[in-house]
Amino acid sequence: MPHAELKYSNDITLDAARLLADIEATILQHDAGSGACKGRAYPAEAWNHSHVMLDLAMLAKPHRDKAFSDGLIAALETEIKRHLSQKCYVSIALRFMDGNYFTGSFDPAA
Repeated sequence: MPHAELKYSNDITLDAARLLADIEATILQHDAGSGACKGRAYPAEAWNHSHVMLDLAMLAKPHRDKAFSDGLIAALETEIKRHLSQKCYVSIALRFMDGNYFTGSFDPAA
């Protein structure tokens, strides 16, 4: 289950919820078994230079090699820029977590 954190200066006009959904779809196009992407967006009130930063964390797996990373980053860059309408910097950090990571769910009704 990937995690996407979208951080951006609040002068950028952006439908963050739509972009997060499209980021999830882009990840699934490159890795159909990755599962749902937990996404959060953080518009920054204080910033220096208009900027969008995607920090994407995924579990390390053998097929997620350099070619996979390069392809996914390029596709994410294209997707992010498709959502932008003004000049800004764009950064993407793709990180791989080791086996010391837990993800689960909670349902109080269960």
